[in-house]
Amino acid sequence: MLELGADRSLLLVDDDEPFVKRLARAMEKRGFVPETAESVAMGKAIAQTRPPAYAVIDLRLEDGNGLDVVEALRERRPDCRIVVLTGYGAIATAVAAVKAGATDYLSKPADANDITNALLSKGEALPPPPENPMSADRVRWEHIQRVYEQCDRNVSETARRLNMHRRTLQRILAKRSPK
Repeated sequence: MLELGADRSLLLVDDDEPFVKRLARAMEKRGFVPETAESVAMGKAIAQTRPPAYAVIDLRLEDGNGLDVVEALRERRPDCRIVVLTGYGAIATAVAAVKAGATDYLSKPADANDITNALLSKGEALPPPPENPMSADRVRWEHIQRVYEQCDRNVSETARRLNMHRRTLQRILAKRSPK
């Protein structure tokens, strides 16, 4: 709690309502004073009226891009520690998040400990690696599932976008998820 400082305000912006509520409760137990928003518009409104000391912002929201909230926060409170949390982790989006003003970038699934470590890390030192990261097979499977859902569960279109044979993709989709 001493590491948090006097202002313990935390803005959580994510359109997944159950996730953001669980995260708010977990962060409250760690000493933060969370406020939640479920859209870019709500996040920007809070950033304009009550800019917090800390923020965790999802990259892709239903009504736009979370980087708009990051920029609004940076304008109103330059010292805000911002972590961009996303299920669509890629180098290009990480670079865009840091250029917009984020202090760290985490891929989902990230737990409250990972997020707290990212929010409170000081200097150039990297936070410690996660206790139990996803296996490479699991990351691959998650990526395939995400693209499959984005293609409206169309196997042929998903195979084309992933540059793989349709039958190979069907075999992968028929199996259970790796650990």
